[in-house]
Amino acid sequence: QVQLAESGGASVQAGGSLRLSCEASGYTSNNYCMGWFRQAPGKEREGVATISIGGSTNYADSVKGRFTVSRDLTKNTLFLQMDSLRPEDTAMYYCAAKRGGDFMAWVLNPRETQIWGQGTQVTVSS
Repeated sequence: QVQLAESGGASVQAGGSLRLSCEASGYTSNNYCMGWFRQAPGKEREGVATISIGGSTNYADSVKGRFTVSRDLTKNTLFLQMDSLRPEDTAMYYCAAKRGGDFMAWVLNPRETQIWGQGTQVTVSS
């Protein structure tokens, strides 16, 4: 059974940092592009960052320069380092996987996702 399991969500103050992790099981994640998406209450799910099989990355404009996505293929794990957090970053963060396709465009098209994790909550207070 293919699964993505996120961890690392927490409540922090503005300006703080968090590191999210996503462990993939049931398949080999190095055949998939991976990504992070988020959804705030009352809003649509939006892309945060995506990473290709080769390690190239793409970010939403709102997080560029503050967030860093990375992956450890040997451990089937995806990471999201979030620095300089803002209250508007508050959301449920979801790990996602997609086999093939354009990882650059994927950040703008969450519906292209083939596998979703269950989410981890990030709350940033001012």
